Amino acid sequence: MPEQISVLVVDDEPVIRAGLSAILDSQADLAVAGVAGDGETAVEECARLSPAVVLLDIRMPRRNGLWTLAELGRRRLLGPGRSRVLMLTTFDLDEYVDEALAAGASGFLLKNSSYEELTGAVRAPAAGHSALSPAVTRRIIERHLSARPRPSDQELARLRDLTDRERDVLRLVADGLSNTEIADRLVVSLHTVKTHVSRMLTKTGCQSRAQAAVLARNTLV
Repeated sequence: MPEQISVLVVDDEPVIRAGLSAILDSQADLAVAGVAGDGETAVEECARLSPAVVLLDIRMPRRNGLWTLAELGRRRLLGPGRSRVLMLTTFDLDEYVDEALAAGASGFLLKNSSYEELTGAVRAPAAGHSALSPAVTRRIIERHLSARPRPSDQELARLRDLTDRERDVLRLVADGLSNTEIADRLVVSLHTVKTHVSRMLTKTGCQSRAQAAVLARNTLV
């Protein structure tokens, strides 16, 4: 039996929480560790349960998903070896994407997604991937860059300690390649790629591949 990916489901609507939980629990490799109906409860449950993935609704009363994501980051509950966050929304991505990516979100999922899209999106951040297709990733990054044409000194400083190979990996992550595709491109083992990605995220202070992709496109030529 495969190792199960633990998920915290956060949505203010009980019917949606129940529906999402039922879908996820129907998969052999996924398990709902807990649920929450508001941002503050979600933060406490994440600290208590340490789920691999937090499926987090953006639109909630009082403490919304963006506040929750930022609070998880402040408490150092996000990133490699901790929890990954998949933002759940009924609205277009562009309204939220910059703030969410900057705060460490690993991807976005629309509430009207299919069962296959839902389960696949949850598996992606658990495996360290961005739950964004390469086409969507490029669209988001290009829009981000159009508003910020020059990298800041702080952004450039985050790249200072990267090795040449880690920079190569960062560029390929920005192009939307998976770990397997990066391994094929660089002719190295999958384990080696995972090590490079982990070190690259740690050195740059990025909490997700999507956040690293934005940094790369804003700084690397």
